[in-house]
Amino acid sequence: MPAPAKSKANPTGRRGDQPKGKKNKTYATATTPRGLLTAAAVIAKPPPELPFELQQLILNIFKDAFPSAFGDDLEDVLQEVKGKLFGRDFLGTFGRDDYLRAYVVRWSPSRALGYLEILSEIIGKALEEREEGRVGDDQGSQLFRIACLGGGAGAEIVSLAGVLNLLLSKSSVFPLKDGIETASAPDSELNQSRAPADLRFTIKLIDIADWAAITDTLNTSLTTPPPISKYASASVKASQKPLVPASAFTTTFHQHDLLNISSDTLADLVGNQDLITILFTLNELYTTSLPKTQAFLTTLTKVVKPGTLLLVVDSAGSYSTISLNGKPEKQYPMHWLVDHTLLAGETVEEKKWKKICEEASRWFRVDEELKYKLELEDMRCQIHLYKRL
Repeated sequence: MPAPAKSKANPTGRRGDQPKGKKNKTYATATTPRGLLTAAAVIAKPPPELPFELQQLILNIFKDAFPSAFGDDLEDVLQEVKGKLFGRDFLGTFGRDDYLRAYVVRWSPSRALGYLEILSEIIGKALEEREEGRVGDDQGSQLFRIACLGGGAGAEIVSLAGVLNLLLSKSSVFPLKDGIETASAPDSELNQSRAPADLRFTIKLIDIADWAAITDTLNTSLTTPPPISKYASASVKASQKPLVPASAFTTTFHQHDLLNISSDTLADLVGNQDLITILFTLNELYTTSLPKTQAFLTTLTKVVKPGTLLLVVDSAGSYSTISLNGKPEKQYPMHWLVDHTLLAGETVEEKKWKKICEEASRWFRVDEELKYKLELEDMRCQIHLYKRL
């Protein structure tokens, strides 16, 4: 049974490698220009820098949502989780509440920061294109629908709340409609994105393990003011606001095995979504069963609507190499297998997907000045974005 690659115990990067200072630095391989979201396969512009304050708020969400997870026994629990992950005992790993909480507070915060950078680019551009496509006074839909496949461990839901915060905040890198000012540099590509003030996210989180209690707790923490001292003044209490308004942020969790999900069930879950994400999950699916994963992608193609974006993010380099029939001499990069399935077809009528962009290797470096009770880790990943035709 597959489990998300985010379940791996091995970190994707070490915090000690990063440059010092308050700004996140991102890097690409020498053969791959930086950035995303042009018609070309890769682009040269760097992603926007994320507000330091927002990154700290995201870390605080994990700390405040699961205070009991940071007990004296956390290190022992994490060692047990690592052992089960190393043995690929995913059912054992994600079958206990204390294991789930320990996993979330240890590994999901770093991932959430890295995902925030990627998702802010993609959703910002998608909303910009939606606004440009409107005619006259047509306001269109202010609802943006997202399905996160393998997204139960908390990183996706928190990063998406961060994106919505960016879009709705006056200090956002995304200026809102009606001339609301932004404190960010005006020359950033994403600063040109136009986000409706009544924008809403609905998010479906789909995973093989039962993360419902975790995602419910995080959703509550994201949509309610942060805890403060009972001795705080009335003015301080009144100034506390949630990361995102509950009316604009709706999440539901659905427990399913993606490799054995029915076509009808998958259609109900993702058939009308604007964005589908598969973050650090697809490589694990391929490792579990290459034929079933290819069949799953074929079914996904059949059930999604035209215009749907599909975002695949996974480990970069040799960490995402798949062996065919268990033979080490027959190894293929994960992205080649995905392209082979999604981009098949010789004629326009036969083609089902268009590849919008790809990036072979991106580093997200954690800012050293961020505060968290546990170690934060850098993230190196490959990024692929497709659009259903």
